[in-house]
Amino acid sequence: MNTQFFKRMLTQVLPVLGLTVLFFTLFLNNLNAQSMKVKNVVLVHGAFADGSGWKGIYDILTKKGYNVTIVQNPLSSLEDDVAATNLALDKQDGSTILVGHSWGGAVITQAGVHSKVVGLVYVAAFQPDLGESAFTWFSSMPPVAENGVMPPDEKGFVYYSKEKYHEGFAADLSKQETEFMYASQGAFAAKSFATPLTQAAWKTKPSYGIVATEDKSIRPEIEEKMYLRSNTKISKIKGSHAVYVSQPEAVAKIIIEAAENASK
Repeated sequence: MNTQFFKRMLTQVLPVLGLTVLFFTLFLNNLNAQSMKVKNVVLVHGAFADGSGWKGIYDILTKKGYNVTIVQNPLSSLEDDVAATNLALDKQDGSTILVGHSWGGAVITQAGVHSKVVGLVYVAAFQPDLGESAFTWFSSMPPVAENGVMPPDEKGFVYYSKEKYHEGFAADLSKQETEFMYASQGAFAAKSFATPLTQAAWKTKPSYGIVATEDKSIRPEIEEKMYLRSNTKISKIKGSHAVYVSQPEAVAKIIIEAAENASK
């Protein structure tokens, strides 16, 4: 008698319980979507690299519900890289955090005036002012011995030395990883480096700057000096110039902070 009673009860209760769990799950998902107002992130790589280096950060951000777009810079001029970034920004469906590494910092400083950009994140990146170029800051202090940026070749393109790529660009990654990165670096037009900026988005957009404390390509002192000048919120992460590859969780944390603060 009791067994039959409980069976009838379970038959009636289980469907209701299942519906309750379903509705509760949908409610939480909707609540999360509402709370994360800024869900778009555009990532801009620098010189001597390509977009594949953002893979770790892409994985972290997409798992948290962010829509991530990775720009493949042609590296043929500042104007061309800004145009490629603007194409990506045009396709976003709303407010966007724009992130740049190294040379990509100059690109996002120029492109960041786009109406969809609500925050900027500089990852061991250049942050020039109006009339300044990336080279203005690169040449403001003598390079360290490990730096492998080579003089322009006969066609006007700059590459990173194969012999110095590991120690100078990504010493906290395995040699196998840096060999791939070296092989996939784009040809960087030297004229890009010396082109003065005509926009400085950090003057009107909230900005976050990551100083890579073990950087041998852009001296950490230069990074910090730029960020202090612009009143950028500074975070220091122990890592090489390729800190976005070696420390994706720490870098992603700053990007998420920028998105959450822009949502308030």
